[in-house]
Amino acid sequence: MRNKAVAAAVFAAAFGVAFQATADDRLVRFEGGIGVVPARVGVVANIVRGVNPGGQPWVISRLSADVRSDGRISVEGRGLLIAGGDSIGTSANQSVRARLFCGAGTGTPFDSELVPLEADGDFRIDGQLSGMPAQCDRPVLLIVGGGGNWFAAGIPKQ
Repeated sequence: MRNKAVAAAVFAAAFGVAFQATADDRLVRFEGGIGVVPARVGVVANIVRGVNPGGQPWVISRLSADVRSDGRISVEGRGLLIAGGDSIGTSANQSVRARLFCGAGTGTPFDSELVPLEADGDFRIDGQLSGMPAQCDRPVLLIVGGGGNWFAAGIPKQ
C-alpha cells in the first residue's frame, strides 16, 4: 500500500511540474471584452494604437484570449454584434482577426489569420503570431475586421 502512495505522490508531483511548465509559457492573457464606441471628442476619433474604430458601435458578450511565448494564440469570442444602425444585432457577415500590441505607442502589431464571424457573433481563432517579443509590456488586444477597423478590445488579466 505504501508503494502505491509513493507512486501516486511521484506521479502527482511530475504532473504538477508539467502543468506548471505549460502555464509558465503564457505571455499574456485577456479575460472579458469591450465593444467599440466610434465616438468623437471634438475632432479626435476613438483611435486605439493607430487603429480606427468601426463605423458603428459593436458589443461583445465574452472574450477570452491566451498568447504563448512561442506566438501561439487562442481567442474565443461570443456575441460580437453591431449595436447601432440598420444592421443592429447582426454580425454583418464580417471576418475578424486578433491584433496584439506590446509596449507603448503604436509599435508593430502582431496579427492572427482572419476568421468569419458566425451569425450570432461567435468566433474562434487558433493560430500563430510571428516575431513575438520575449515580453509583452502594456499589452493591447484588438479584434479588427478585414478592413482594419477595430470592433472590440480584450481586458488584460494579470
